Amino acid sequence: MRLLLPKACDLQKLLLAGMAMMATLSCLSHSKCEFEAIFNFGDSNSDTGGFWAAFPAQSGPYGMTYFKRPVGRATDGRLMLDFLAQALGLPFISPYLQSIGSDYRHGANYATLASTVLLPNTSLFVTGISPFSLAIQLNQMKAFKTQVEEHSWDQQESKRLPSLDIFGKSLYTFYIGQNDFTSNLAAIGVGGVKQYLPQVVSQIAGTIKELYALGGRAFLVLNLAPVGCYPSFLVGLPPSELDAFGCSISYNNAVVDYNNMLKETLRQTRGSLPNASLIYVDTSSVLLELFRHPTSHGLKYGTKACCGHGGGAHNFDPKVFCGNTKVINGRTVTATASSDPYNYVSWDGVHATEAANKLVTWAILNGSYSDPPFPFHDFCDLQPLN
Repeated sequence: MRLLLPKACDLQKLLLAGMAMMATLSCLSHSKCEFEAIFNFGDSNSDTGGFWAAFPAQSGPYGMTYFKRPVGRATDGRLMLDFLAQALGLPFISPYLQSIGSDYRHGANYATLASTVLLPNTSLFVTGISPFSLAIQLNQMKAFKTQVEEHSWDQQESKRLPSLDIFGKSLYTFYIGQNDFTSNLAAIGVGGVKQYLPQVVSQIAGTIKELYALGGRAFLVLNLAPVGCYPSFLVGLPPSELDAFGCSISYNNAVVDYNNMLKETLRQTRGSLPNASLIYVDTSSVLLELFRHPTSHGLKYGTKACCGHGGGAHNFDPKVFCGNTKVINGRTVTATASSDPYNYVSWDGVHATEAANKLVTWAILNGSYSDPPFPFHDFCDLQPLN
């Protein structure tokens, strides 16, 4: 199966149009948005600090670009979720698991690093998979709503909790599924992974239905990224497995199959959710374009990690991850970050850079990568992404 991609010039035009649109809208004398909060469900691609609140340990150079320190995000700066919140005029979304310094008046983030859609059958301390799967995140959302209802009379608590009517005026975002796809690749291969992917999309659809029953009416589901272009999965692959752009053919073909399945499942689910917006977002195509033609979009490196060890085409060594120091073959080595992450698509071989996240967010806001089309400027006076 061949991957169907937007042309580089088409994506560039869309991104430029999005930037121009947001610059124009930012000149409006007022700011309003139909979405007063974001409730996010996901993994490390949208975790704003939940995992590290539960298991404190993150170190630099994570966070070096925007925050200038580690803040629980698996990148050098901001995530797509951060940029989306900024565009809607909202503050960064606080992690549900973060007890100090959180403000939930504009939503909550249930995502944690290494989370899966399906319940894990192993332990964090054995395989590194987070215990906070999608089902757990949904239960946290239900508990949150109950707490909001029970404390609506409490003036002190209301200072950091949303109003009772917030749940029908919120955007519910999903960026999860990557770990279901990648965690077993080495053990059972692409063919084995594909066997349980229908369960993954079914679980996502079921979660959306439950959130609808809680009052949710706007759902944004980002599809699976082209993991076949991630440096961490390219190391050691034979040339025959790679396409003309240096990405894994079999991995990315499996991603396409999964995304088609997800899109169709959401289409079927849409019919059972009256008066709701259920949007499938093809962020995979945008990222794939960035990996394949980075220089067409102001970047330099596609399938090479900014933070890593080993240099070469991928700058990724599975023995020593970004920011870590280990003794390998009698030598002490550290996986360090380049001083120019704005030139890279991949931050640490597994996650995107802030620069890539910003470009993808522009495409999301434009609405042309959404099914059905969902231009955010129809609902909000969008704020500029700085």
